[in-house]
Amino acid sequence: QVQLVESGGGLVQAGGSLTLSCVESARTFRSWYVAWFRQAPGKERELVAVLKWTGGVTRYSDSVQGRFTISINNAKSTVDLQMNSLKPEDTAVYYCAASPRTFFSSMDYYRPSQYDYWGQGTQVTVSS
Repeated sequence: QVQLVESGGGLVQAGGSLTLSCVESARTFRSWYVAWFRQAPGKERELVAVLKWTGGVTRYSDSVQGRFTISINNAKSTVDLQMNSLKPEDTAVYYCAASPRTFFSSMDYYRPSQYDYWGQGTQVTVSS
């Protein structure tokens, strides 16, 4: 059974940094897409960043482009999200998600329904 576990959330002041990590129970994401989504209170879940475990694909939402970096930590078999220059509007529950599917449209990256496996989420709170 696939299980995703996130870590690294917390409280940080505006302008600060946090790094989130996501690990899969078998410590391999195979050739899947691995993404970070977030959901703020009263808002829909939105894609933050996604990559393909075997390489060649990386996408970011416009709101985090240039501030966040998604990457693979090969030593730990994790997908990390380095978040810099955090803003209060980045406050949300952040979810790791994974998809074994083939994405045929560029919009597929952004659709939560395209991801079959989800972590429990980790809270990120940015104070002003």
